[in-house]
Amino acid sequence: MVNGYQATSLQEALDILGRDTSIVPYGGGTDLMIEADDNATYLFLSKVPELKQITEDIDYIRLGAACTFTEVMESQLAPPLLKEAVSQIAAPAIRNLGTIGGNICNGSPKADSALIFVATDAKLRLVSSRGERVIPISEFYLGRKKTALAKDELLVEVLIKKTGLSNYYYKKVGARDALAISRVSFAAVLTIAEDKIVNCMTAFGAVSDVIIKRADIDAMLTGKTLAEAKAVKEEYLAAYDQAIVPIRGRISSEYRKAVCMNLLRDFLASKGI
Repeated sequence: MVNGYQATSLQEALDILGRDTSIVPYGGGTDLMIEADDNATYLFLSKVPELKQITEDIDYIRLGAACTFTEVMESQLAPPLLKEAVSQIAAPAIRNLGTIGGNICNGSPKADSALIFVATDAKLRLVSSRGERVIPISEFYLGRKKTALAKDELLVEVLIKKTGLSNYYYKKVGARDALAISRVSFAAVLTIAEDKIVNCMTAFGAVSDVIIKRADIDAMLTGKTLAEAKAVKEEYLAAYDQAIVPIRGRISSEYRKAVCMNLLRDFLASKGI
């Protein structure tokens, strides 16, 4: 039997968590169900309306942390890059339950939606009974399964940019076409204005302890025409070849490295670089 609280408002959820930080927040539970602890107390968030909204402001699409992957796919506001990534998560039953907040807070470098949020420099709105803070998702991950989320905090919203994400590239490499956990995943966005690259953003998942994003290397292409980017292409690739140091696991580090570099080359070629 599962012990827990069913919160019906954000304030109620924060009050419960503020009284007992050992309580485990529970969105869709698709990860937690595998490791369910009979002695744990859970805080169910699926009926908190503040966590179920997808809205927009001037700069961002604001995605409630308890929105399921299916709800993201069906949203008219969610960007196509995010929709493509979540559409490849597991099977419909999992997508109907799994949430973007759980995918992020799980802390896994294989998390499909988290890869997109890292690649696009998304921000996270974290709230507790003490107040709230908005941080770049790049500051959220501290290591494998380690995050900057305080014990009394909840991830309430993910803020992803409204513009500049249309020219994208996404690939997920798994052992099969469906129900696959990523062996390597890659997302990239290239923004071009007045014949110059104004922004290049890339991210690699399922390679290291955290999702790999190297804005300093991507900046090598910023401000350049496609012809100028081609001229520094090999230098750019060499920098990533040094930066990507895959972990060993069921899949060899050599395989992961080769796939990463192949995907990066394919991305550049597909964008005329």
